Amino acid sequence: MIPALATEASAQSMPSAETIIRKLEQRPRRPIAPEARVTIEQFKRSPRLRRIAPSIDIQSINFAFGSAAIPPAERWKVGQIAQAINRIIRRNRDELFLIEGHTDAVGSRTANQALSEARAATVASILVNHFGVPPRVIETIGYGEDYLLVPTPHANWRNRRVTLRRATDFVTRY
Repeated sequence: MIPALATEASAQSMPSAETIIRKLEQRPRRPIAPEARVTIEQFKRSPRLRRIAPSIDIQSINFAFGSAAIPPAERWKVGQIAQAINRIIRRNRDELFLIEGHTDAVGSRTANQALSEARAATVASILVNHFGVPPRVIETIGYGEDYLLVPTPHANWRNRRVTLRRATDFVTRY
């Protein structure tokens, strides 16, 4: 029998490359002046800037509890992200994307932080090594249990996700 959480996660559909593009190419929720741009490290640490950046939560990559692995049968989902990124960078090679890893709140903060970083790194690795996304357009970070979609101390598959943000309009590349 399939656990209820796995069934719920399976029901979550993977957004198409077109949907990802549409979300990431939206204008920022608030414009930022060129002189107000920050470094990528400052962007990673600024919830205010990340909130206004175009983004999409990818919940359909079914990370098992305590795992950063993406089963080979689910790599096509990362392929949808790759198609979107590659199409966007064909129009502007200076684009920059942040891949954020997230966990649920079960376990220690230290373990969840490491796991979230590993999830972001796994997605980035597959994007680069299997789908040809240039590493220069990707940055990663893990936020552990800091930004739960479902505020609960219990296991919840919705919190085990990656978020993709387009950082281009916020970050200075120099």
